[in-house]
Amino acid sequence: MKISSIFPQGKKGPEKFFTGNAYNYGLVAMDSTLTTLVGNVYFEPGARSNWHTHPAGQILIITSGKGYHQIEGQPIEILQSGNVVTCPPNVRHWHGASPDMGMQQIYIVPNTEKGVVEWMEAVSDAIYLSL
Repeated sequence: MKISSIFPQGKKGPEKFFTGNAYNYGLVAMDSTLTTLVGNVYFEPGARSNWHTHPAGQILIITSGKGYHQIEGQPIEILQSGNVVTCPPNVRHWHGASPDMGMQQIYIVPNTEKGVVEWMEAVSDAIYLSL
């Protein structure tokens, strides 16, 4: 099933930060006035981010498809269009599409003067498929 999109696909994310194909399209560039970064990510089926943290946290708004999100030490959450997820500051988490359907999300990273993201290791297939 093809998911709908209102934004261009964007640039493919680096393999060192993503398993599978994920595409980022910037919506609001980081600057010193708003200190907020906003973009859209499309994850193809099976694609996911590595574990990572954000110094000031992150907000995800799921706009299409089906995906997963997990904060370290907690169960995997199933995400669908209309879900909003808050990732607390400096807490390890990952997110991505389900194995059989892509997912599209808008991400908001506030207070970018504190930093944007710290990337870590890939999410293993055992963790990803443990749902």
